[in-house]
Amino acid sequence: MKFSTKLIHGNLKIDETGATNTPLHLSNAFAHTAAEELEGIMKGTSMGFAYTRISNPTVTSFERRIASIEGGFAATATASGMSAIYLAIMNVVESGDEIIASSGLFGGTYTLLRNLKSYGIKVIFLETINEESLKNVINDNTKIVFAETLGNPKLDVLDIESVAKVCNDNNVIFIVDSTMTTPYLINPIEYGVDVVIHSTSKYINGTSNSIGGVIVDGGSSKYKDVKYKNFNEYSKKFGKMAYTAKLRDTVGKDIGAALSPFNAFLNLTGVETLSLRMRQHNLNTMAVAKFLSINSKVASVNYPNLPSSKYYTLAQKYYKNGASGVLTFRLGSKENAFNFINNLKMILNITNIGDAKTLIIHPASTICANNTQEEKEQMGVYDDLLRLSVGIEDIEDILVDVENALKFVN
Repeated sequence: MKFSTKLIHGNLKIDETGATNTPLHLSNAFAHTAAEELEGIMKGTSMGFAYTRISNPTVTSFERRIASIEGGFAATATASGMSAIYLAIMNVVESGDEIIASSGLFGGTYTLLRNLKSYGIKVIFLETINEESLKNVINDNTKIVFAETLGNPKLDVLDIESVAKVCNDNNVIFIVDSTMTTPYLINPIEYGVDVVIHSTSKYINGTSNSIGGVIVDGGSSKYKDVKYKNFNEYSKKFGKMAYTAKLRDTVGKDIGAALSPFNAFLNLTGVETLSLRMRQHNLNTMAVAKFLSINSKVASVNYPNLPSSKYYTLAQKYYKNGASGVLTFRLGSKENAFNFINNLKMILNITNIGDAKTLIIHPASTICANNTQEEKEQMGVYDDLLRLSVGIEDIEDILVDVENALKFVN
């Protein structure tokens, strides 16, 4: 089954009614005719549904669809992208463990990782994560390497294959956030990644109508290692499903950050058009990047598929169909950046990406406002920097709005 077909039919189960859209199960609990049946479900020895915080038929349908298009063994949906990141990490680490992470992460993710010191977990941030930089800091306490496929908003391209090799050689769990790239552009599991995360609020949903996240389990055998003693019983019982089994039985169930059935339904609707939308996002973003790169009022443009990008070679290796729908550019001063935003007519000033509509934000004063100046610079965030999430409108209308707003830049 090809990718676009999987978006519509992947792991699709039509119920006895014959409905072609997945039914919306707005129930927080499910009745059973026999006590033994519910006992088996709660023990995890039989399939079924008991309580929506744990599982729900609509949510399960969405999880199965994402696992299909991402090439994973299983997927676990969550209430938000941030909860997906938190649960994915806390499913692995314990007090005394270490994590190596990219410093070019989304501001909220950076802060989440930084705050793990409260749990006795050490996080080492590297400006660049690659084979050489990892070898200098990886040790017996390292349990996770965490990075984004494309940094947000740094737009640094991760060399997934080489990092996966180091992680495999050292029995370290490799977790990537692929929100920016989506399964349309890349399946990180094929390159050796163990766990893939998405904020489904972005491209997977596509219309900013719901919050959600998802964790995709690649079915790694690393959890059998004595290093991961907290996985012992799950590895013996569930084999390559150990990560998902533990996630659902422990931190996932305990925290209760479940995706609502209604949001799962909205995401299922959105994901069916992912390939169509991503093709247009990529085409439009490349056109805007070229337009900005020749405008004298623009100090610099950052988009990995521009030949001028220092990540161009890596982008060509991993993202032959386009480097997603986000670019950044600098206008020389915060005043210029604000003037540009304030004079846009169609493009919306919103703290989101991946919408069908074109969106813009000033990261330094918004999504990275709680980070220190040093942290902002590590993330590639400056006072004159703007992040543009290019939508799927007609490119002529996007460029007209950009060109008119640039007239108010000194």
